[in-house]
Amino acid sequence: MGIDRMNSLSRLLMKKIFGAEKTSYKPASDTIIGTDTLKRPNRRPEPTAKVDKTIFKTMGNSLNNTLVSACDWLIGQQKPDGHWVGAVESNASMEAEWCLALWFLGLEDHPLRPRLGNALLEMQREDGSWGVYFGAGNGDINATVEAYAALRSLGYSADNPVLKKAAAWIAEKGGLKNIRVFTRYWLALIGEWPWEKTPNLPPEIIWFPDNFVFSIYNFAQWARATMVPIAILSARRPSRPLRPQDRLDELFPEGRARFDYELPKKEGIDLWSQFFRTTDRGLHWVQSNLLKRNSLREAAIRHVLEWIIRHQDADGGWGGIQPPWVYGLMALHGEGYQLYHPVMAKALSALDDPGWRHDRGESSWIQATNSPVWDTMLALMALKDAKAEDRFTPEMDKAADWLLARQVKVKGDWSIKLPDVEPGGWAFEYANDRYPDTDDTAVALIALSSYRDKEEWQKKGVEDAITRGVNWLIAMQSECGGWGAFDKDNNRSILSKIPFCDFGESIDPPSVDVTAHVLEAFGTLGLSRDMPVIQKAIDYVRSEQEAEGAWFGRWGVNYIYGTGAVLPALAAIGEDMTQPYITKACDWLVAHQQEDGGWGESCSSYMEIDSIGKGPTTPSQTAWALMGLIAANRPEDYEAIAKGCHYLIDRQEQDGSWKEEEFTGTGFPGYGVGQTIKLDDPALSKRLLQGAELSRAFMLRYDFYRQFFPIMALSRAERLIDLNN
Repeated sequence: MGIDRMNSLSRLLMKKIFGAEKTSYKPASDTIIGTDTLKRPNRRPEPTAKVDKTIFKTMGNSLNNTLVSACDWLIGQQKPDGHWVGAVESNASMEAEWCLALWFLGLEDHPLRPRLGNALLEMQREDGSWGVYFGAGNGDINATVEAYAALRSLGYSADNPVLKKAAAWIAEKGGLKNIRVFTRYWLALIGEWPWEKTPNLPPEIIWFPDNFVFSIYNFAQWARATMVPIAILSARRPSRPLRPQDRLDELFPEGRARFDYELPKKEGIDLWSQFFRTTDRGLHWVQSNLLKRNSLREAAIRHVLEWIIRHQDADGGWGGIQPPWVYGLMALHGEGYQLYHPVMAKALSALDDPGWRHDRGESSWIQATNSPVWDTMLALMALKDAKAEDRFTPEMDKAADWLLARQVKVKGDWSIKLPDVEPGGWAFEYANDRYPDTDDTAVALIALSSYRDKEEWQKKGVEDAITRGVNWLIAMQSECGGWGAFDKDNNRSILSKIPFCDFGESIDPPSVDVTAHVLEAFGTLGLSRDMPVIQKAIDYVRSEQEAEGAWFGRWGVNYIYGTGAVLPALAAIGEDMTQPYITKACDWLVAHQQEDGGWGESCSSYMEIDSIGKGPTTPSQTAWALMGLIAANRPEDYEAIAKGCHYLIDRQEQDGSWKEEEFTGTGFPGYGVGQTIKLDDPALSKRLLQGAELSRAFMLRYDFYRQFFPIMALSRAERLIDLNN
């Protein structure tokens, strides 16, 4: 690169760095919502068109019977204190990384390790690999390498048929040169990868000012909470090598000395990415030659340690997710924190918590997160939709009490940029006060809305809780009109070009599905469609619609999720549902209904344009499509609605539940920018270094999705049928 070009690049970087302004939200008087503003009818808008009941006549009493048994099953899953929580399934990296972390901590004899190994053996695919989601056409190189290393750490021989099959698959896919950033860190922690060939994260980042582009508070919540402990590991470069007989020599067939440890080259890499890769090499040189036990570095590490300890959750984890929890433990251990230290002991004890751990037979799984708050509010919504109060008032009241008590009333990381805003959100997990999210908050408001008019609930403070939640959401709206999940205007795409961020999404820009849930909450609560905050949000939603009529699903798979979220939101906020853009969305849903009457979309739709709206039909995705069509209430869609209802009725199990193995939840799609991208680029897989296997993505299966959403959809269909009786 020439000197002039480098100087130009540097000037552009300086402009980005020092031209950034700190965002400080001071609520204007016309944006604060008082309790009087919310004292208005809060019923969902009911369909107004008459229904041709002959379309639905074949259902007879089966729809009602289906709902009764479905609600009975759901009530049977409620915990004694009133909440619900289903398993959150992800991929084998969770079990593999915990197995390796316990080795690193000197706990090679921990009774959990062989149980994690058994779980890995159960999850291996026929071809020898491990995958990212159920039904993936191909395995994932990262999960496979991590599972392989974990089993070797347990003493499994390289000659074991299971591992031989895995090693052959790894070699066939190009070997270790194609692994992601996090997998490189794990291999370095067990002595199988040089730390100098991992992305450098200097702990001095903790001192970057809030208005600096590389401030930790400009990264997404999950990236921020993860990168802070990794900064210590990156600085100290610790490792606990595997036993000599367990080394991974077989994965370096030409020898370690001849192996190319550099990050894989992406096609079409831009100047910023080149600049940051060069900077990364410079940081490694500085660390190796100038910063060993430097007093400034030691001070930074102490500051990072304080940040980690201050951010520990009540249940012992960090950030409500696995990465900061496991990296936090190892970082503290490396700094001399003994395993019996209260912070360490608390973090390790969470591995026995049923909220995180699931046992089956001789195997154990550690979840990537837990979803009790999310599950409880969705369960309440489903039971309310089914008008189940007459049968389950005590159970539903107990759930509402539990949910109301979970409102977060302390300031978290979001307040760094919004210091004058009062807290009022809800988090996703059991214990995560630092990171409430807008999606949970919106759905909590919907779930609690029907309690506002009851005197006993007014005495419990439900109206105040709702007002606080609404005001917090208004403050969290981004400039574009949409909402991100955890932060306001968390959209600096330049951060995604840093080598560390090569794992997937590192920023949290607004998304349509979250914005739709906020709009639906505001509509349910009776806020006026004419409010500027709502007008701005509607404009954002309309601007994000795809040419074919659908909306992208950021947090659920995929366009069926996005479209199924937007249409009920628009109806709730009072949008004219006969407008052409809404008609186009309904036409898209109907066009993607499958022969069996259901809807399905594979996770591969995040990379394959031909997979959009297509995949094995599932109860949750069928329900999302139905809720969208029912909200629009077009008579020409009644036949599609009836077919979708029959799909759900016919596939209900005898116990009242539905089965669903497919992953219909999304952690991140692996695009790097945290939002939709164009899939018609023929070089896309080479630019992202992932295909339909989603090696940079993180997909989820929420166990109770198969129950919540069918109950909602069938309940709304029942109201549609009974409209003019």
